[in-house]
Formats: sequence, structure tokens, C-alpha cells
Amino acid sequence: MKVFFAVILLFGGVFSPTVQAQSLGWQAFAQVKSETKFFKNEGVYVVTPKFDEKIKSLEGMYFSLRGYYIPTEVHSDKWIVMSKVPMSQCFFCGGAGPESIAMINFKGKAPKFKTDQIITVRGKLRLNDSNLDELNFILDDSEIQEK
Repeated sequence: MKVFFAVILLFGGVFSPTVQAQSLGWQAFAQVKSETKFFKNEGVYVVTPKFDEKIKSLEGMYFSLRGYYIPTEVHSDKWIVMSKVPMSQCFFCGGAGPESIAMINFKGKAPKFKTDQIITVRGKLRLNDSNLDELNFILDDSEIQEK
């Protein structure tokens, strides 16, 4: 009987939306299409994400992301930028797109990392298509995960 309940819990967990969101990570971000929008206050055209209902349904769920720490010119004690690929290939320096980077807002003070240090974080997904001071994909209340 204990085995039966263990199997039920295992399959219930594997197919739950929370576990699915945790395993989606970068793959979900890569599915997002983009469009060019004019931002009147800034007087610029910017390529912005077009979030469909599928990705919007994931907002507020907890995601785990594994990737590379990317240093920025703007330093913060609360957030960092993480990339799916190393700095030489990342969105800012190489040929990757905006779906390959995420802003990581930590619960507390952001730990110190070295460029291209591989880290795993877990946080609550927030989508951004209008604030030019933030990235498109943000993990709020994030914490470092052990390997």
C-alpha cells in the first residue's frame, strides 16, 4: 500500500504545473515571439516580447534556471543577470537573443559571482514587456540552489 501511495505522489508531482514550470526554464523563454514597439516617452523603437497565453499562465510560478553569471556595468546588491550561454555568446556580447537572459532578483543580498560562473537559481517568474529598466524574464524572490 505504501508503494502505491509513493507512485501516486511521484506521478502527481511530475505532472503538476509547478514541477513542469520548474523544468521548462529556458525552453519556455525561447518560445516567445517578439514585435517592435515605439516607446513615446523615450523616443525609441524597441524589440519587445509578445507573451502568449501559454507563457502568461506560467507567470507567478517558481522556476529553476541553470546558467552563467554575466556581469553588468550597473551594479546592484539585489539582482544579477544570468545567461543560458557563456558571456562570449550571450545576448549583450554574442549572437544570442533576449530569451537567453534573465534578471534574477534575490530575496536578500545578491551573492558575489565570477564571470561565467555556472549557477542554479530558483525564483518566481515575472514577465516584462514595458519597463525598459528590466529584462523580459525576471525571477523574483530568488535563491541559489545547491547542485
